[in-house]
Amino acid sequence: MAEVWTDGAEHLLRELAPQVLGAVIRRFRDFTAAEDAVQEALMAAAAQWPREGVPEHPRAWLIQVAVRRMTDLQRSESARRRRETDAALHYGFLAPPPDVEAGRMQDDTLILLFMCCHPALTSSSAIALTLRAVGGLTTAEIARAFLVPEATMAQRISRAKQTVKSSGVPFSLPTEQERAERLRSVLHVLYLIFNEGYTSSDGLELQRCELSLEAIRLTRAVHALLPADAEVVGLLALMLLTDARRAARTGPNGELIPLAEQDRGLWDQGRIAEGVGLISTALTKGAIGPYQLQAAVAAVHDEAARVEETDWRQILALYDLLRRMSDNPMVVLNYAVASAMVHGAARGLEVVKALEQDGRLSGHHRLDAVRAHLLEMAGDRPAAIESYQAAAARTTSQPERNYLLTKAARLREAPAQPGG
Repeated sequence: MAEVWTDGAEHLLRELAPQVLGAVIRRFRDFTAAEDAVQEALMAAAAQWPREGVPEHPRAWLIQVAVRRMTDLQRSESARRRRETDAALHYGFLAPPPDVEAGRMQDDTLILLFMCCHPALTSSSAIALTLRAVGGLTTAEIARAFLVPEATMAQRISRAKQTVKSSGVPFSLPTEQERAERLRSVLHVLYLIFNEGYTSSDGLELQRCELSLEAIRLTRAVHALLPADAEVVGLLALMLLTDARRAARTGPNGELIPLAEQDRGLWDQGRIAEGVGLISTALTKGAIGPYQLQAAVAAVHDEAARVEETDWRQILALYDLLRRMSDNPMVVLNYAVASAMVHGAARGLEVVKALEQDGRLSGHHRLDAVRAHLLEMAGDRPAAIESYQAAAARTTSQPERNYLLTKAARLREAPAQPGG
C-alpha cells in the first residue's frame, strides 16, 4: 500500500539516490548514462509520489524506472549496429554477465562509494566525483570544500566522468586489494560529506543533518568492512564526538551557538561514550593518523564538563602534531586558536599572519573569522569589527553571516573599556 507523501519524504529521495545509482551502474557499467537515468527517475518520483503516494518499495520503484530509461537508451543506440550485436550474441561474445553478489558490501551506496574512487582518476577527481554522486552535494558546495572556484570544480567533475568513460575500466565491485588502495579517498569523501552536513557552506540552515547522518552510517559500514583499520575507527570516532553536540549548536530560531556558549547538558552522552571508546582503542594500535588526532581533539572538548575545564594545552599539542603530519591550512587555523588559548592572542595572531602570507585561505571567511576572534581577545575592537564584517561578507551561510554580524554589532555597541 502506498504511503502518503509528506515533506519528510523528500529526504527519502536524497537517501535513495546513491543507492539507486549504485545499483544501476553495477548493472549497466556506464556512470554518465546511469546518472542521467537516475535523475529522470527522481524527477518522475517527485512528480508522481505527491499525487499517488509513496510506493511500498520506493527503492525498487526508482531502480525499475531508471533501468527502463537505460534500456530505452540502449535500444535506441543499438539500432544502428543491430547486425553486429546479433552476430556477437549468436557467438556468445556479449552474453551478459551474472549479477555479482555483493557479499559483505550489500549496501549499494557503499558499493558506489568505492566504485567512484576509480583507478583511472586522481585522488582529488575521485573525491569530487564521489561527493557529487554519493553525497548529493552541488558543484558549488564541492568547490567550497576544495577551496576552488565553482567553474574549476565543474570542469574537474566533467573530466572525471570522461576519464572513467575513456579508460576502458568498468565500474564494478572492487576487490579486497582495490578497496585498500581506494580507502584513503573514501575516508576523505566521508569526512567532507560529514563536514558539509554538520556546517552547511550555503543556505539558510546551519546544519544538513541528512548528510552528516548518512556520512556516519556509511563510515559505520566501512568500519564493519575493515574493523582493524585505525584511521577508519578514528574517522568514525571523530564524527560521533562532533555530532554529539548537534542539538546544542543552534538556538530556537536556528541561530548559531558557538562551542564556548553551548548548553553541554544537550550533548549526546551516548555518542560521546561511543566515540571516546573508539578513539581510545584506535590510539593503542600503533600508527596514528590525522583522523585519530582530530578525534582526540574532539574528545578533549567533549569530556570537559564546563568550557573553563577544557584542556587547551593538550589540544595545542594535538594540533601541533597534526600540522606537522598534514599540510592543511585549516589545521593551522585551528592551531592558531589553540595557541591563543594557551599562550595569548598575540601568539595566535602570529600564526594567522603566516597563513595570510601562505595564500591558500585567501578570501576564505574562516580566516577572517578567526582573525576577528583573536583581535577581540587582544582588545583591538576596531580591527576585530572590521574582520567580523569581512568574514560575514564572504560566507554564503546565512546563520554564520548572522552570527558574525551580530558579533560585530555587539562590539560596536559595547561600552569603551577604562583607559581605552
